[in-house]
Amino acid sequence: MKNLFLLLTVLSLASCKTVKEPLAASADRFVIEDLIKLTSEDIKNRYPDANIKEATGIYEEDTEERPYCILFPDTPNHLEITWKDEERTVINDIRFNDKGNWKSATGIGIGTTFNQLNQLNSKPISFYGFGWDYSGAVVWNDGELENSNLRIFLAPEKEPKTKFYGDHIVKASAEEIVALNLKVQTLIYKN
Repeated sequence: MKNLFLLLTVLSLASCKTVKEPLAASADRFVIEDLIKLTSEDIKNRYPDANIKEATGIYEEDTEERPYCILFPDTPNHLEITWKDEERTVINDIRFNDKGNWKSATGIGIGTTFNQLNQLNSKPISFYGFGWDYSGAVVWNDGELENSNLRIFLAPEKEPKTKFYGDHIVKASAEEIVALNLKVQTLIYKN
């Protein structure tokens, strides 16, 4: 009888669902598109460890004031969310530029290379020159990522030549692009 009880206990424990769901959720907790439908309260509940800071700031080349929050401030997982409304119920955009765990659903994160972006886009991308507000902004050229709501900004590894500066789409040879060693520096998801 003791053996039967022991066997039933072991079988019961073995058939219990293991606690893998929180681990799976934590693997996905750094995908920015998963945040887009959340309110400020939802985000606070989902990220209780994020040390969230809230304030109001100036955006869009100093033309618009918006409420914002920062998740994981002063860490590699620093993430900024701006809101469309004072109640913080509709996200305007999500942005990050630190090499932490955040990424897009496409796999793009800080450090993604120019070549990787071309592959993900299934069509060659273009980019704007450096040294201004939209430095290194990517143009998807009607590729796969055209309607992704992703705004990507590239940065060169080394100081680029003068012709690579300014508010214009860069014209460069393949060799010049390789020499720049371009990587994603900032990612913005625009709602």
